[in-house]
Amino acid sequence: MSVQEQKVKPVSWSMAEKGIMVVTMAHGPANPLSPVLLDGLHAACDAAEQAGDVKVMIIDSAIEGFFAAGADIKHLTTIDAASFTEYGNLMRSANDRLEASGWLSIAAVDGVALGGGLELAMACTFRVSGPTARFGLPEVKIGLIPGAGGTQRLPRLVGRGRALDIVVTGRQVSATEAHAVGLVDRLSEGTALDAALELARQLTKSSLPAQLAGVRAVNAAFELSFEEGGKYELAQEQTLFEDGEAAEGLRAFVEKRKPNFA
Repeated sequence: MSVQEQKVKPVSWSMAEKGIMVVTMAHGPANPLSPVLLDGLHAACDAAEQAGDVKVMIIDSAIEGFFAAGADIKHLTTIDAASFTEYGNLMRSANDRLEASGWLSIAAVDGVALGGGLELAMACTFRVSGPTARFGLPEVKIGLIPGAGGTQRLPRLVGRGRALDIVVTGRQVSATEAHAVGLVDRLSEGTALDAALELARQLTKSSLPAQLAGVRAVNAAFELSFEEGGKYELAQEQTLFEDGEAAEGLRAFVEKRKPNFA
């Protein structure tokens, strides 16, 4: 089953190329992460799961100058503590689902990715930035802290000291600095979407199960001791060998042909 072009306002999605799904946010004026936008992201994930042929999901924006400006501040000013908890859970569930999905994901960031917008980008496997993009977690300026995984994912990407600098000052980081400290994986001279598509094409050439296993093993390095992480790595590799994915890759190498990966 292939993904059909669909839209759950204000999010749309379609297959750009074989194995590559592009999800576009278009919630003016700055893509605030309102409940309706978050519902759209969940709907896009539903479509990808139902299709079963998505290897890479790219998340980008149709709003010039913005990837996503963060939490819906207007919404926050109208809700009570219980609703605030519910809204936070909705943001976290979208990010956690994306991070744990059965495909690789790329945030294509042109413009600003602030607060919840940066948290969404950090939940992706990779982040690709245009030259004028800016990043930040400014929640301290309104008396909050990042609450959708930002304080947990940022240190894993840039280290404790840099993460504290970004979180506690609330300052914005340029695309160049973000790339230098590891917050951004690739810095493009052109649009982030074009660079993300180029990266996605490279990714679809390899084994998705092996790539996902690699992501899990690398993540384990931040959660387990070296010894336990090594055991986890071996278990992941053994599974790949037993499920036939590695066997196909090895045969293709010997036969000097392109592998027919799942």
